Amino acid sequence: MFGLLAAVCAGNGGALAAAQMIGAAPSAAAASPSTLQVLHWWTSASERKAADLLAARMAEERIDWQDAAIPGGAGLGAGKVLKGRVLAGDAPEVTQIIGVSIAEWADMGLLLELDNVAAAGNWNSFLFPTIQNLIQHRKHVVAAPLGIHRVNTLYYNRALFAQLKLAPPQTWHEFETAAQRLRAAGVQPLAQSSEAWQVAALFENLVLAESGPEFYRQLFVQRSPAAAADPRTANALQRLRAIKGWVRGQLDERPWTEVVAQFARGQAGMLIMGDWAKAELTERGMALDQDYGCAAAPGTGNYHLYSVDTLAMFAGDYRHMPAQEKMARLLLTPALQADFNALKGGVPVRRDADPARMDSCARASWSIFGKGAAVQAPSLVHRMASDEASRDAIIAEVHRYFLDDRAQAADAQRRLGALFRLFNLRSQGAPGAQDTDRRR
Repeated sequence: MFGLLAAVCAGNGGALAAAQMIGAAPSAAAASPSTLQVLHWWTSASERKAADLLAARMAEERIDWQDAAIPGGAGLGAGKVLKGRVLAGDAPEVTQIIGVSIAEWADMGLLLELDNVAAAGNWNSFLFPTIQNLIQHRKHVVAAPLGIHRVNTLYYNRALFAQLKLAPPQTWHEFETAAQRLRAAGVQPLAQSSEAWQVAALFENLVLAESGPEFYRQLFVQRSPAAAADPRTANALQRLRAIKGWVRGQLDERPWTEVVAQFARGQAGMLIMGDWAKAELTERGMALDQDYGCAAAPGTGNYHLYSVDTLAMFAGDYRHMPAQEKMARLLLTPALQADFNALKGGVPVRRDADPARMDSCARASWSIFGKGAAVQAPSLVHRMASDEASRDAIIAEVHRYFLDDRAQAADAQRRLGALFRLFNLRSQGAPGAQDTDRRR
């Protein structure tokens, strides 16, 4: 899809043609310049509240947020809809684009440059360096960051853990022990879906726990065949298979909100998911530090497996540019950052955020992320580590291994290694991930 878009743009004069290609659709032509259609995938109850907050704050500044929400975990549906709309010449003025996808769209000259907004707001003075790199492409700011999610988050049922005299597991051994005790008590140890992206999210947690951020980047960012063949990858795959065994008979393909609901009903003792689940638990009447606890996934206490929410503005209809720039400015204000992330479950992208306004889970996330790149790992599943095509192929291989009990870890490693060799041949010089020198 991106190749097709690039070819169309190149054949019609590059960035200028790209801007014309995504110009206002007939339905948008009559819209006020202050009306901005926003395409996103925030559709759960808690996400909807966070999006509604943004819309209300924009309305206070006379910006009409026209909502275009597309359901689907990890933005899978929204990505397909966005590509189709761009090809049809019906791009929204604002869209949720995250991670490496930002560079893929910016490479085609389709995103509005926000340099003036960033300079006037002195964004570089308060943004974490990783966030600065993420939103820049070829020395231009092309997205507005909203919040940081910690994907390596463990939730545990406090009442069950107290009843069984269990402590939150900090290591794999402790995790196994807790699982065995929960199973013996007739409780499913871990709430988990067999949906592909959720399986891959669990796997990336296991890789980080096994290896730390440096090896994690070798596997998912550099896509090293040697890393695919490494015993640490085998160990993570074997642990993924072991976890499947814990939930056998209760494992089906469910959206993430239903997995959270299972945990909220007390039908599972633990849950490993990004901190967006915390906001959904609030919607289900559970209180952090009372009904459930929040900790780092076992083996990852010193690390931050991150995903970053960002909104980008499409170029083309320059009548909307003043409103687009105003929105970008407002998204970075301290009050909106604090209020949005309190509803969404994440933490502000600002280094000067007030930790007193964060709950215990958020403070831990924000503090660890602030320690810098050495402890940070970009989420593969949430587009922080790899281009879209590579991400989808890796997720498919991990999912294939997970579903097929006959598959051996060595087989999955060989397939991943073959994929990596193919990717590296095909994408020499193409956008990478949060190896971000190319954006500077």
